[in-house]
Amino acid sequence: MITLSLTQSALGLASGSLVGFTLGLVGGGGSILAVPLLVYLVGVTNPHVAIGTSAIAVAANAAANLANHARAKNVKWRCALVFTVAGILGAFGGSTLGKMVDGQKLLALFAVLMMIVGALMLRKHSGEGDRNVRLGRENFLKLVGIGLATGALSGFFGIGGGFLIVPGLILATGMPTLYAIGSSLVAVTGFGLTTAANYASSGLIDWTLAALFIGGGVLGGLLGARLATTLAGRKGALNTVFAGLIFVVAIYMLVRSLNLL
Repeated sequence: MITLSLTQSALGLASGSLVGFTLGLVGGGGSILAVPLLVYLVGVTNPHVAIGTSAIAVAANAAANLANHARAKNVKWRCALVFTVAGILGAFGGSTLGKMVDGQKLLALFAVLMMIVGALMLRKHSGEGDRNVRLGRENFLKLVGIGLATGALSGFFGIGGGFLIVPGLILATGMPTLYAIGSSLVAVTGFGLTTAANYASSGLIDWTLAALFIGGGVLGGLLGARLATTLAGRKGALNTVFAGLIFVVAIYMLVRSLNLL
């Protein structure tokens, strides 16, 4: 737990707003900025505290968005729950391993992951798929295997992992992108809570900062979602700009974490 100054509190609220705004504006990938913002802007000196705090904030944001998708019937619950249960086991293992890794090395690996996220955001995804997909023998083992792997990565880095979960669900079941996005939020919530609980057991969450981050995220998410509707025709351009921002932040993190400056 760190003692937050008034400036740090304001920056925590602003950082949460920025993450929520990007999530509302461009969707998956927005929460990848949470850890670098906490470390380099707010000033959280322990990377593990930043990851633990980010995990609970990501879970809260995912749960809020899940409610909206559930009302719109965009969630394939049985497929999502199998994926999530398997992924929770992976998230527990991944977060346990993450706590053992040196903080600066973890940030360097996180920067590499950010570059992968940026590249994935530049790809165009088809929205077509099987709208009537159901849980069955043909997809059960795929859901378990892919869920376990994505959960482990999510737990290790303390991220939502939606950029991996969405294509993972599509690969396992053939469901449309819209259903994969809605269903992925079940997994993001489960993975985030698992990682947060693991880090909390080691005292690696700043609860005051998490509350500020979540509060800012709610406000930013509403603004981002409204603007997304207005700029719906420019989604591709927005993704390109945001992917570029991710690359810039990732390079900065690599330089800082490897002491190249």
